[in-house]
Amino acid sequence: MIVGLDIGTSVIRVAIGELDEETGKICIAGTASKKSAGLRNGVIVNIEDAKDAIRETVEAAELNAGVEVTSVVTAIGGSQIESQNSRGVVPVRNNGKNNKEITRDDVDKVMENASAIIIPDDRKTLHVISQDFIVDGYGGISDPVHRIGTRLEAKVHIVTAAKTIVQNLTSCVARAGYALDGVMLKTLAQTQSVCHEDEMELGSIIIDLGAGTTDVLVLYKGAPISTASVPVGGNLVTNDIAIVTGIPVSAAEKIKLESGCCWLPAIKETEDTDVIIPGVGGRAPEVIKRTQLCQIIQARMEQIFAMVRTAVVQNTTDSIKELSGNIILTGGGANMAGVIPLAQAVFKTSSVRIGLPENLGGIEEDYRRPEFATAVGLVMANKKLAKSKESHKKRNRMTKTKTEGDGFWKKLKKSFF
Repeated sequence: MIVGLDIGTSVIRVAIGELDEETGKICIAGTASKKSAGLRNGVIVNIEDAKDAIRETVEAAELNAGVEVTSVVTAIGGSQIESQNSRGVVPVRNNGKNNKEITRDDVDKVMENASAIIIPDDRKTLHVISQDFIVDGYGGISDPVHRIGTRLEAKVHIVTAAKTIVQNLTSCVARAGYALDGVMLKTLAQTQSVCHEDEMELGSIIIDLGAGTTDVLVLYKGAPISTASVPVGGNLVTNDIAIVTGIPVSAAEKIKLESGCCWLPAIKETEDTDVIIPGVGGRAPEVIKRTQLCQIIQARMEQIFAMVRTAVVQNTTDSIKELSGNIILTGGGANMAGVIPLAQAVFKTSSVRIGLPENLGGIEEDYRRPEFATAVGLVMANKKLAKSKESHKKRNRMTKTKTEGDGFWKKLKKSFF
């Protein structure tokens, strides 16, 4: 069993996966989502409130799955995440008879060399992911083991997080009563559940439309090339509605979810219905058209997408011109009506889709929604951790998950703290 815990600003979501030892496949045994507490813009600000919300959500998922949870894997995102690209080079050792065949030790050594960068004391490395291996000047090699060469180079993508944020997260989960098996970058976990291999190869952008922040991961040639975070999200849209209409934030959130649309042309004349604005302090309720509500929402959502586009261009330099995959929208904000055509207009491409987690079967399939991309992705990405629990060699097997796997996940050099 592996449990993915997605601690969001407004909602906490849990997905419980069970591993079939015969087939090696994971199925989702149960899920749950509950209102979050103690977080602001993706950062835990009140550990007591947050741990109560975590425990309540996990217990609800336990009830749905009929199991008892003792440990979880969680994700981290937001402005506390930083990333950079690096490269290293090592000579290939002579293994006898002038046979310079590249071994796994050589790969480990060049990865260690590439990741030997100066990281501030207040930051912690989360992931070191190989982008490309180059043997004697020839690149595009995904696995150089057993190739003959004299010089091995590696390009890597390094993701770091603020140490205090990780420590607070660890403490919060422990106080909730669960062991923490690992921490992953949110958008990296989502890649496993919503992104196809050809999309990663061609170059795609994952945009996680959260409540407090909007996180971005750019993929190219099968590996991440940059990450970014915009410090605004769906909560700002809700606040705009509350300010313009003069109603409480809770009422504005309800109206956004029930009648919200972020692309004016998507509202047909027959769909331009009345939206009731509740009265406050004895004031009589008011009525506005859905198109008026859309104008409020579209302005802010357009700004968020524009900020994302600017961040992507700044962080990926010339690579942005080579991306020919899809823009994949995840998170709760991806459910809003009109979000696809708005993204198409801002990014000037028709290649935009909603990221729905893969169908893994199970008793229920309500996890096949973009807001469950992180929780389900955590389960899928840590399948080997479930196997390690069965063998009672968790720590040793967790080391193996850093270098074993298929496709993109084989590139992960460091997945756990």
